[in-house]
Amino acid sequence: MLRLTASDFYTYSRPSKCELRIYLKEIGEEGSPPGPYDQVLFKLGKRHEVSHLATFPEYEDLREGSLEDREERTKEALKHGASVIYQAVLKTIYELDGRKCEILGEPDFLIRQQDGYIVRDSKISRRITENDHAEILRQLEIYGWLYDQTTGKSPFALQVHAGTGDIVEVPYDGGSAALQLFKQIASLKTAESEIYSPVGWSKCGGCTFHSYCWPRAKANRDVALVPGVDQNLAMAFKAQEITTIEELLRRFDEDSLSEFKRPWGAGMRRVGKDAVKILRMAKALSEGKEIMIQPPLIPDHPNYVMFDLEGLPPHLDELEKIYLWGLQVFGKAKGDFMPAVAGFGKDGDEKGWQSFLKNVKAIFDKYGDIPFIHWHHYERVKINLYLERYGDRNGIAARVKSNLLDLLPVTQHSIALPIPSYSLKVVEKYVGFKRTLDEVAGDWAMAKYIEATETEDREQRDNLMDQILAYNREDLEATWAVLNWLRSKWDGK
Repeated sequence: MLRLTASDFYTYSRPSKCELRIYLKEIGEEGSPPGPYDQVLFKLGKRHEVSHLATFPEYEDLREGSLEDREERTKEALKHGASVIYQAVLKTIYELDGRKCEILGEPDFLIRQQDGYIVRDSKISRRITENDHAEILRQLEIYGWLYDQTTGKSPFALQVHAGTGDIVEVPYDGGSAALQLFKQIASLKTAESEIYSPVGWSKCGGCTFHSYCWPRAKANRDVALVPGVDQNLAMAFKAQEITTIEELLRRFDEDSLSEFKRPWGAGMRRVGKDAVKILRMAKALSEGKEIMIQPPLIPDHPNYVMFDLEGLPPHLDELEKIYLWGLQVFGKAKGDFMPAVAGFGKDGDEKGWQSFLKNVKAIFDKYGDIPFIHWHHYERVKINLYLERYGDRNGIAARVKSNLLDLLPVTQHSIALPIPSYSLKVVEKYVGFKRTLDEVAGDWAMAKYIEATETEDREQRDNLMDQILAYNREDLEATWAVLNWLRSKWDGK
């Protein structure tokens, strides 16, 4: 009998929605083990859950035993009116689209309230909304429905103990939305052959099956590898039997591709002016050659500041926090690496910001107005965030903003590269930059920083921070290497 569990909603939705991931997990395909970042998230999640458990003076702990044993003990605990049931098991047999399914859920807490129970789950996520975490809502809805099936009564309430510490109410719809999604998940689990789900650089980055899907996509010359071909466009191409990069180039010119329509929201939308970029990138990938577009729009200056930030997303900290502001001047008068690190105490975040402004002032005092080169918009967005948070008494941050130059769009507008992504890690490797810290990324740095905040061993903390600083320094060196390479491509042209 097909088993559907509340965790299937997470598998389907995270790190981003993917139909193939459900199928691969069901057939037993082995994914990559959790990385340092995933391990930290799991650790933080369990701590958050256990801290909430400690707020209850008494509870029935059902963590131990088989699923069958825990299910029976859950029924007994409900029958005798236990005040709190921790790690319950709720299960029922239900027919979905003519197929009998075992539906299973393990809510963190069942809390006695009047003549019923509140169903509550602990999550470190801070934004419990349909847009941010629909999978959490579906989990709570199916828990509520399973409680209904088990007891014959609707739950008193559905709640999430969020990462903020707040108790967030989740409306109970009788399980309608969750069961509807389970129908889709059931069809994916029982598919006769592998489902097509387009690869995507950001979509697949943190997925356990990345090493399964990407080599196959490359071997198949999958059209989804072309930068600019999003998920909806790749599926629209698939419907027209356009599955490879070469088939895309055979079937379309700029005019016909610009008129091609793909799903967009509730309607359809033309590819439009993106057709030029998509076909250019497809040609570069197909031929394995660069296509020169225009000279890079980089201001002429003897020196440039490379600028890179390391930060924590809001679900990992009370603030959306930048813990490292990395700067280094490169050029004719190269400067030292100038990191500004947020402190570990109460005022650490603001101290990091003030240290950054102090470093920037020193650069302006020595070099005058100088371009601050960064990759993508993250740095500009976070400067704006910190301006609002702590202010800019001497106008230093505003001066940085007026000197910012995002090298990513400059590179994209200058040259089409035969690579599937313009991520800095991909571009730097293409231009020949080699790191000493191999195969690490921003998620790794976040994991190391969280380790550093939690240890009381000063020597270990210093060692962890040294690793993060080395990683950030190489980000700056990589950005400088790409800038130099890009300018060199147009020397003499």
